Amino acid sequence: MGLWHPCPEDCDEFHDKIRGSTVKQRIYAKRSLIQPMVVLTTTFISGAKFRCHSIAAVNLLPVSAFPSPARALPRGPLLRQRISKVSLHSIAMATAQASEAAADEGLPLGMDGTMVDEYASQSKLLQEFVKIPSFGKAWIFNSKDENTSRAVVSISQSDLLGNKRRKFLLNSHISKSASKSVNFQWSPFPTEISGVSAVIPSPSGEKLLLVRNSEDDSPTKLEIWGPCQLENEIHIAKSVHGSLYTDEWFEGISWNKDETFIAYVAEEPPQPKPVFNDYGFNKEGSSEKDCKSWKGQGDWEETWGETYSKKRIPALFVVNISSGQVRPVKGIPRSLSVGQVIWAPSSSCGLVFVAWSSDNGFQETPRKLGIKYCYNRPCALYAAPDPFREETEKPSAEGNKGETTTMIKLTAHLSSAFFPRFSPDGKYLVFVSAKSAVDSGAHNATNSMHRIEWPTDGKLDGSLGIVDVVPIVMCPKDNCFPGLYCFGLLRDPWLTDGPTMILSSVWGSREVILSVNVVSCEVLRVSPQDSDYSWNVLALDKNNILAVSSSLITLPQIYYGIMVSQTESHWEWQEVSTPFPKPSDEISSILAEHKFSIIKIPISNPSDKLALGAKLPFEAMFVSHKDSASNPTIVVLHGGPHSVYPSSYSKSLAFLFSQGYNLLVVNYRGSLGFGEEALQSLPGNIGSQDVNDVLTALDFVIKRGLIDPSRVAVVGGSHGGFLTTHLIGQAPDTFVAAAARNPVCNLQLMVGTTDIPDWCFVEIYGKDGKKYFSESPSVDDLCQFHQKSPISHISKVKTPTLFLLGALDLRVPVSNGLQYARALKERGIESKTIVFPEDIHGIDKPQSDFESFLNIGVWFKKHMSK
Repeated sequence: MGLWHPCPEDCDEFHDKIRGSTVKQRIYAKRSLIQPMVVLTTTFISGAKFRCHSIAAVNLLPVSAFPSPARALPRGPLLRQRISKVSLHSIAMATAQASEAAADEGLPLGMDGTMVDEYASQSKLLQEFVKIPSFGKAWIFNSKDENTSRAVVSISQSDLLGNKRRKFLLNSHISKSASKSVNFQWSPFPTEISGVSAVIPSPSGEKLLLVRNSEDDSPTKLEIWGPCQLENEIHIAKSVHGSLYTDEWFEGISWNKDETFIAYVAEEPPQPKPVFNDYGFNKEGSSEKDCKSWKGQGDWEETWGETYSKKRIPALFVVNISSGQVRPVKGIPRSLSVGQVIWAPSSSCGLVFVAWSSDNGFQETPRKLGIKYCYNRPCALYAAPDPFREETEKPSAEGNKGETTTMIKLTAHLSSAFFPRFSPDGKYLVFVSAKSAVDSGAHNATNSMHRIEWPTDGKLDGSLGIVDVVPIVMCPKDNCFPGLYCFGLLRDPWLTDGPTMILSSVWGSREVILSVNVVSCEVLRVSPQDSDYSWNVLALDKNNILAVSSSLITLPQIYYGIMVSQTESHWEWQEVSTPFPKPSDEISSILAEHKFSIIKIPISNPSDKLALGAKLPFEAMFVSHKDSASNPTIVVLHGGPHSVYPSSYSKSLAFLFSQGYNLLVVNYRGSLGFGEEALQSLPGNIGSQDVNDVLTALDFVIKRGLIDPSRVAVVGGSHGGFLTTHLIGQAPDTFVAAAARNPVCNLQLMVGTTDIPDWCFVEIYGKDGKKYFSESPSVDDLCQFHQKSPISHISKVKTPTLFLLGALDLRVPVSNGLQYARALKERGIESKTIVFPEDIHGIDKPQSDFESFLNIGVWFKKHMSK
C-alpha cells in the first residue's frame, strides 16, 4: 500500500467531525479516517524538549517532512527500528539529561526544577487540609435524669512528623429541654490516648477497657478503668495469645451483661518452630534464652492477604476482669478464623461469633484468599459455650451429662452471615449477609438482613429458622430504596421500642441513615430526604441520634436528631457546636466558593441483553468553582470496582479542587448503592462497560458546556487506576495528564501474584469466573486477561502519567504498575513513578498519603497549565 496524503477536503471533513462530536465519536472518527494511513513518526527538537508528532495523533506532517520519492520508504520492522533508535532514544536521552540537570542543581531526584515553587505552595496548602481533625466513633451514656446524658467522641488527626494518626477522646454533657432544643457542653480539652489500639466502654458506661497491643514480644495489656481509677491492668503473655484484632472486621471485643467478663478475638499463640543447634535438629526444642540454638521457619501458612500478612490466625478468648485469668474458647478448629463475637442473652452457649473457612480455593480446596474489602468470603454464625461457665458447670447436676458443649453452626444454609446483634429483649438474633457477593463471586454486592428467633429456654438444636428482614433489591424504582449496603453496625443500634435498628447505608452517591424494623421489615430513610450530603450515625441517645454530616465541599459537622414522631419515624436535626477550631481563612474561603451537584447520567446505547436495573442512569458528582467552563477538570474514579465514591467530605479531593480544578467523580455501573442488577452488569465487562460509562459522563458535561474538553485529566486507584490506564489507551486524545495509585494494568501478571486471584476470573468472565478460577490459568485465560488489560492498549497512549505505588501491596503487587510505567518510557511517553517502600494497597501512611496527593497536584498543574 502506498503512502496516503490527506487532501485539504479530507482534513476539513476530519476537523468538522471532531468539532461537533462526542469524546467517543472523536475516537471512532479518527480510527476510520486514519486507518488507511501509514503511520510515520518524526522527532522535532526544540531546546531541551523533544516531542513526537504522528499522523495517528492528528499532527499531520508537512510534505517536506517525508522522504523523497527517489528513496524507498522503510516498512515493517525497519520502520519500527528507526522509530525506536531515533525518536524514543532521543526522548529517553532528553529525559535523562533533564533529570541529571536537576540533580546538579541540588534538587531531589526526579523533581522538575520549573515546579519547585509549585511544590512549596501546594505542600503548604495541603498541610492546612491535613490539620483538620476527623470524627471516629462515639458513645452516649444515659443518666437517671431523662433530660441529660453523657457523650464521648473519638477524634483523630494526622501527625506528619510522627507518620501516624494521633487519637483523642472528647467528652460532653448533653442536656435536653422541653422545647426539644439540645445543648452540648464540651470539655475544654480532649484527652489523647497514646499507644491505645482500642477503646471499649462497658454497656453501663461505668467501666472502660483500653487495649494496648505491643509490637514486639512484650505482653498485651488490657486496662480496666473505673470512674476515677485504674481498677486492673492485665498482662497477657505471647504464649497465651498475641495482639487483639482491632480492625473492625475480625475484631470482636464484647462485655458481658454483668460487666465481669470480656470476650475478644486475638492472634493465636505462636506455633512451635523447628529448633537447630550444633548437632543438627533439636528434638526437645529450646527456651527463648538458649543462645546455642536457633529457630527455623517451619511450614509456611496462608494468611488472609492484604493487611493481614503478618497476623496469625484469629482465635477466641474470654478474660475475667477481676482475676485477670484468660481462657481460650475450645473446640474451634484452626481451619476457621473467628471474629465479631458477642454475648448471647440466655443460652448454654454463651457466645455467638462469625467464622470464616479457609477452604476458599478451587473446588473448596484449602486456600485463604484476601479478605480486606472482600465480602465474598463464605462465613457463618456459630454459638459456643463461655469457657468459664462451662468449667463451673462440669461437676454439677447430672442432667447436663448428655448435653454437648461443642460449637453449633447457626446459619448452615446461608453462605454468608456477619455483624450479629441481639435485640434488647433477647428474642431475635439479627445479622447481615453478603450472600449475593459469595454466590456471584463479586467482591462486594447488595446486602440482605435476616433474623433468627432465639429460643427462650436457651437450648440450641441447630434447626433455627432464618427469616428475611431486608431482601436484596434487584432493580430499585425511581428515588426508592436501592438495597442495603452496610459496612458496620453500632454495638447497641436499637431504639427503645425494641425491634427498630438504626444504621448507615449507601443510597446512590449518598451515605444515609436508615431505620429497620426487624419484625415488620419496614425500612425508612431517617436522614433528610432532600439532602445531597452524606450522613452517618455515630451513636444513639435512647430514641435520638448523634450523627455526622458532610459533603464534598463541606467539612464534617455533628448533628443531633430528635425523634418527633415514633409512628412516622421522623427526626428533626439540629447542628451541634463543637470546640474544634475553625479551618484557616484560606480553606474556609476555598470551600465556600465551590458548589457541587449529583448528576444522573443516562447510559449510552443500552443493549437488549442488559437487565432492567443495568439500563437505569448511573450518577456522577460535579464540583465546580464559578465559571467552570474556563477551568481544567479532573475525572476521579473509585476502585473496587464494587465500591462507591460517596458525597462526603474528602481531604484529598478538597485539596485537588482547591487548585482551581473542576472534579467529575463518576460512580459508574457496578458501583454500590444502585441495586443488584446494575452492580452485576459489570463483572465480565470490565474495560469496556465501565470505560464507556466514564466517557459518557464526560460527554454529558461537555455537551452542557460545563467544562473545557481540551483540559481534562484523570486519576484513580486500584480499579480506578485500571480505568485510568484503560482510558488513556482507549481515548488517547482525551486526557492531557493522568495519575494512577496502585493500578491494575496487566491481569496476566496480577493473577499469579495477587492475594485475590479469583477477582481476576470473576471480573473477566462474570459469574462463570467462579468455576474457571484456578491457580494455573490456561492459555485461553491468559489471553483473555491480556485483552481486557490496559497494557493491551499501551501502543496508543500519549498521556503523561504519574504512578504512585506501595511496595508492600499484596492486592495489586508493585510489579503491575512498574511494568506499565517502564513500557511507557520504552515508548517515549513522559511518566513519573514514586514507590513507597513501607506502604500497602491503600498508601495510607500519613507521610505517604501527603506526598502522593502533593505529587498528583503538582503533576496536573504542570500538564494542565500548558
